Parts: sequence; structure tokens; C-alpha cells
Amino acid sequence: MAQEVKGIVARGKGQPVELTSVLVPDPGPGEAVVKIQACGVCHTDLHYREGGINDDFPFLLGHEAAGVVESVGSGVTDLEPGDFVVLNWRAVCGTCRACRRGKPWYCFSTFNASQPMTLVDGTKLSPALGIGAFAEKTLVHSGQCTKVDPSARAAAVGLLGCGVMAGVGAAMNTGGVGRGDSVAVIGCGGVGDGAIAGARLAGAAKIIAVDTDPRKLEWAKGFGATHTINAREVDDVVTAIQDLTDSFGADVVIDAVGRPETWKQAFYARDLAGTVVLVGVPTPDMRLDMPLIDFFSRGGSLKSSWYGDCLPTRDFPMLVDLYQQGRFDLDAFVSEEIPLDGVEGAFEKMHHGEVLRSVVVF
Repeated sequence: MAQEVKGIVARGKGQPVELTSVLVPDPGPGEAVVKIQACGVCHTDLHYREGGINDDFPFLLGHEAAGVVESVGSGVTDLEPGDFVVLNWRAVCGTCRACRRGKPWYCFSTFNASQPMTLVDGTKLSPALGIGAFAEKTLVHSGQCTKVDPSARAAAVGLLGCGVMAGVGAAMNTGGVGRGDSVAVIGCGGVGDGAIAGARLAGAAKIIAVDTDPRKLEWAKGFGATHTINAREVDDVVTAIQDLTDSFGADVVIDAVGRPETWKQAFYARDLAGTVVLVGVPTPDMRLDMPLIDFFSRGGSLKSSWYGDCLPTRDFPMLVDLYQQGRFDLDAFVSEEIPLDGVEGAFEKMHHGEVLRSVVVF
């Protein structure tokens, strides 16, 4: 029998979100119902509300979440009620061509729950990134549940479900940052600070944070930035990065903004044969116009990072263990804890750059 819970729904483009009743069905084959303990307010949720992802309204928002498995459907053998899990939106299939090649982090056929959650009138909801965790409980595919240390703080580790993992993975997985490398990160929001933290974990010797907001640059220092550049206070960001890297440029430059101008800065601010990683998400209308010879003559790698090229079963437990050891400060990403009805206000704070993450706690 379906359970009635409270959840945050976006009914139409640009409309304020609404706290309303949601029906969560019993788990079917391969599915699990999770009682949510905490869920971060991510820019992606705001993009859903603004119609920037698709037009499949109404949306059940929320996806950076941790909670406890309440029940599982038939065929689920690796989860049981009571397991503490971080939710992910990359439940790999194990059988597609990427998985068969031994690269499941590129899985081309990831899973979500088959059954829909609905409003009480039967209207089907589209869960954000297949999760929908701004709700007291949610229904997901069992592969979207990654078991981690149950003693960890849910408000902190749930953030691995999207932005923080995207940033950490952009540095460690996609960018391949290694010991002694120089790294520049353009854009110091949650994803950018995750990249800075990932670069520090990987042993980078010099980590340069670039932003236009002095407050964000100060936050970046706490995550491991050794140098900061306020883009409003220098004539040219590329030159400023080169000045900090013996005029060569950084070994790895990560664009956590996702605009043509920041990507160009990343491209020209890297050393010859260096790496550019795009983890900020551009909009469909954005275009680049650059000399093709520059791509050829500078060499190196130009990469896109989707969810930090993470494999949740590998990366989540490792990062939670580092957090528990005091080596990875996930708590620093949590700017505030809020009730479920505080999501709309959190969107405003996020829009104005007042927080890294507001986290709904239940």
C-alpha cells in the first residue's frame, strides 16, 4: 500500500515550490524505499524549478541525500532495512558497452525506479535526477543506494550525491590530479570547492582558486586553495594564473562555471600538454569560436566531467571514510540546516551566493 508523505514539488516553470502530500508506493522488484534523513539544496534543483532541465512538471525535487532503507522489493540482495545509504543518480547496469569495457562510471544505461511517485490525485511526479529526496521518504532503484558508515553525519555525507562528488571527481577522476601538480579551479561554489578539496586530497602542490566573490575565495582557502585570484581585480585571469605557475600555466585547470569565457580561460591558462576539465554545466545556446590551430598546437587533454566520473560503490565509502578520519571536511560544505518548508528560501540564498549548501534535515 502506498504511503502518504510530505514533499517539495515544483508544479510549473518559475513558480515557487510547494510543500504537499506525495504518495510513495511499496517497492517493486529491484526497488527500495528510503526514509530520508538529510538532503542538500543543489543548483540542479533550482534548474528543474526554472524549467532548465526539461518540461516534465510537476517535479519532486531533491537529490543530494542520505537516509535509511525502510523496505526493499523482490530480487534485492545487497540491501536490507536499516542500512544507512547515500543516494546516487548513477545506478550502473553492469551490461552496457561501457560496463563491459570495465568503465562502469560511464554507464550508458543507468537505472531508476520503475514505479512513479504521485500526488494524491494520481498525477505522476518526475523525481529530480531519478531520486526526489525533498520528501520524508522516496522510492529509488536499489542500485541508487550506496551503503556507507552509519555513524557519519547525514547532512554532510548526503552531499556526495551530486555537487561535492562532481567537484572531487573532476579533480581526482577526470583530471587525474597527482602529487605535486599545479591546479587552477575557476568558480568556487559547491562544485568548485569540491574540486579544490579533491586536488588537495590528490596531493596537488599549488591550488589556485578563481572567482569574482571575495567571500567565496575565502571559503576556497578553507578547502585547500593555496592562492586566490579575484577575477574582477586582475586585467587577465590567464596571465594571473601563469604568474603563479612560473609563467607556464597550471597542469590541470577545472572550469566549474561552464560558460564560454571561463572555458577559454581554462584552455589558455593550462600548461602545454596540460588538462582542461569542464564540470560546470553550460546551457544549450552557448557557443565557442576559437582558432582550431590552438587546439592542435597546445596538445594535452580537453575533458568533460559528468558527476565527477564517479563510481558510487567505489567513491562514496572511500570519501566517507576520509571524512570520518578528519581528512576531508564535508561539514564545511554545510552552510545551514533547514526544515523541509525552507527550500524556497534556500534557493534565494543560493542565488545570491550566501551559502555553499543549505541542507534539509528531517
